[in-house]
Amino acid sequence: MNWQRIAASWGLSSKTLQLAQTVEEELTGPFAAYYELGQENHLKVLKACQKFQLGAYHFASSTGYGYSDLGRDALEEIFANYFGTEAALVRPQIASGTQAITAALFGLLRPGDELLSITGPPYDTLRTVIGTEGNAVGTLREWGIKYQEVPLKDGRPDFAAIKSAVGPQTKVIAIQRSRGYSWRPALTISQIEEMVCAVRSVSDAVIFCDNCYGEFVEPIEPTHVGVDIMAGSLIKNPGGALAPYGGYLVGKEELIEQVAAHLTAPGLGRAVGGSHDLARITLQGFFQAPLVVAEALAGATFASRLFELSGYPVQPRSTERRGDIVTAIRLGHPKKLEAFCQTVQKAGPVDSNILPVPAPMAGYNHQVIMAGGTFIEGSSIELSADGPLYPPYIVYLQGGICRSHVQIASCLALEAVEEIS
Repeated sequence: MNWQRIAASWGLSSKTLQLAQTVEEELTGPFAAYYELGQENHLKVLKACQKFQLGAYHFASSTGYGYSDLGRDALEEIFANYFGTEAALVRPQIASGTQAITAALFGLLRPGDELLSITGPPYDTLRTVIGTEGNAVGTLREWGIKYQEVPLKDGRPDFAAIKSAVGPQTKVIAIQRSRGYSWRPALTISQIEEMVCAVRSVSDAVIFCDNCYGEFVEPIEPTHVGVDIMAGSLIKNPGGALAPYGGYLVGKEELIEQVAAHLTAPGLGRAVGGSHDLARITLQGFFQAPLVVAEALAGATFASRLFELSGYPVQPRSTERRGDIVTAIRLGHPKKLEAFCQTVQKAGPVDSNILPVPAPMAGYNHQVIMAGGTFIEGSSIELSADGPLYPPYIVYLQGGICRSHVQIASCLALEAVEEIS
């Protein structure tokens, strides 16, 4: 980047300019590694498209029930091929990652079964789904499904505790790859593989993984190392900033059928539910997603290093291996959290004139501030930032379809928070 021109155009101080130049020079190696990873995964998606013999006729729309929707079938075959699974469920009818996960849990669990989380408490909205927080109707607890969790130990899986927690009623064992609103590292594939091995040494329970924010971050995915079924959102990594909504599940065919029976109806399962004229754009997003994720990873690492050098604790550090596209920055002050998010909003291409403020949000027990000047509402593969309003006031920065946008927004946000004492 021509930082002199950027500084003049965006009004960056000489101090921030020098810091940004230093960070970019330091990260030449990591940037190159991310782009090589993106190309590697991109070519795998290309192979999946060619193996299925994807054709223009797959982009035709369907109506009504969506029986024999060729685009939907192509989409699910290509997802299953890339993720190394027997089957997939990729649907615009899935509104979010939370709904994809909820469909999996209700599809796989029955009254009297136990759900065991081995990565500590899940993120806020899923705690509502389980029934451990709030008073929502239709939770797992209301359906007589038991729940327990094994906390992480210093941010890492506690293998001894995992083995002892698994019991005869444990039906589904859940792994959350990303951090949610918590100060802990996202899990790498090697850590997930260790967790799978630990579980398999004592149980044949279904191993489920919430893969939100983790797709294409490494050369392989959790389903390549023994995870039975996995879920995510199309407005995060795998949508490539093109899919306007939707979610996915991939895994063993019998498990996907169980989830499909919950999502549509028993006896109908995957046979119904049209692609709503979205097969082309969703497939195109998936095709370019690895390259977009590489840009997001490069931008996230730049932000980590920028704030590290400015004295803020970050998670992960710029030298640490990443398990997702999220950077957590501990700001330590509510006004700094607000200033950070408001500046990211100002730096966005959409709604840059809107001022985000903390507000109650469905599924969360605290006020949350969210910045998302994105083309797709809530898209977190596009640059966004958010955080709950409680100490130590951590902001979670994610996405960025090009590194330069993340770099500019990060520099502006740093200047905004540094103005607050």
